[in-house]
Amino acid sequence: MAIEDDDKPRKKVSDEIGQDLSLLSVEELTERVVLLNTEIARLEEAATKKRASRDAADSFFKK
Repeated sequence: MAIEDDDKPRKKVSDEIGQDLSLLSVEELTERVVLLNTEIARLEEAATKKRASRDAADSFFKK
């Protein structure tokens, strides 16, 4: 029955802050860095858009 389990796609390990990294290969660590940098860029973009919306609303309501 273990053979059947080998046919199933592996579940991607989720990123956890503070996770033990000793079990990850160099390739996995590099991949994780790329993914996290992409996520950081996405978060920064969202924060910039929200800041612009808030500033526009503040400007509108202060007049």
